[in-house]
Amino acid sequence: MRHRSLIAVVVILVVLVGGAAGVYAYDSAREDTIARGITAGGVDLGGMRPTEARLALEEAIERPLRRGVKVRYEGRTFRLTPRRARLETDIEGMVTEAVARSRDGNLISRTARELSGGEVRAELDPRVSYSRRAVARLVRRIKREFDRPAREPSVAWSGTGLDIERGQSGRRINAKRLRGQIAQDLVLPGARVVRPRAKVVRTSTTRSELRRRYPKVVTVDRSGFKLRFYRNLKLVESYPIAVGQAGLETPAGLHSIQSKAIDPAWQVPERDWAGKLAGKTIPGGRADNPLKARWMGIFDGAGIHGTEEVSSLGTNASHGCIRMAVPAVKELYDRVAVGAPVYIS
Repeated sequence: MRHRSLIAVVVILVVLVGGAAGVYAYDSAREDTIARGITAGGVDLGGMRPTEARLALEEAIERPLRRGVKVRYEGRTFRLTPRRARLETDIEGMVTEAVARSRDGNLISRTARELSGGEVRAELDPRVSYSRRAVARLVRRIKREFDRPAREPSVAWSGTGLDIERGQSGRRINAKRLRGQIAQDLVLPGARVVRPRAKVVRTSTTRSELRRRYPKVVTVDRSGFKLRFYRNLKLVESYPIAVGQAGLETPAGLHSIQSKAIDPAWQVPERDWAGKLAGKTIPGGRADNPLKARWMGIFDGAGIHGTEEVSSLGTNASHGCIRMAVPAVKELYDRVAVGAPVYIS
């Protein structure tokens, strides 16, 4: 009996040893075979050996990536070549990783998985590197070409008055998003064409706001001898005027009402044309005071005032000031406040 039991034990050990040897031999024979369920960059490598996997990855990933990436926008095409992008594909690294993942687990679990048709279920990222600096340079170039700031509506001053210049919306390409799109197309086989979107940049000022910003404006057309008064940028009244004579021209440019006075005194300038009156002060209301009724100072001693010499209106007759008929200057005086813009062309 003891002899028979010993034989049985020996037989069992032989079977076990033989089975273990078979399992080891099976596992060793598949040590460089990629397990089912493993993909790299979307390429199914299951059941392949390294040489086959390399060929498959070169065909499916490396070759398409050699075309580089195109960015198309508004009929323009910008190219980023693999050379300029310093694009490199690590095929060997992907194959090595796939084989290593296939060896996960132990001898028994691997053999059981293979014999039962199980899968590893691993999606490996493609090992593709590129120059982020090259991508950033391309994005900056595209933005320089197509980004456009919004143009705010503005007041257009001219010799014949003023107008409102229409604003225009701008556009801006999202640099971060575009860099991501280009990077994705660089490392993943696909259409290889990026079509960026631009965000519309709205103006921050409306025409209504512009009118509120300029509630009252005066323009002076020296060549046409006209003073125009605008309320909310709409013409209200036009008045005939006289302006400075040759050598004593009314100062052109954008000024403002700096001071106001009723029946103003006249501080006679220290100029040759003033003769004996130079430096004197002539009280308001006197016959020898040419500043009649109202005064609105605008720049460096020049201003708008009334005159009794209505025959001078429509001519270059003053010493730099703007003359108006007395009823007209009184009306304008009541309409404008200190600070109101005065544009003289």
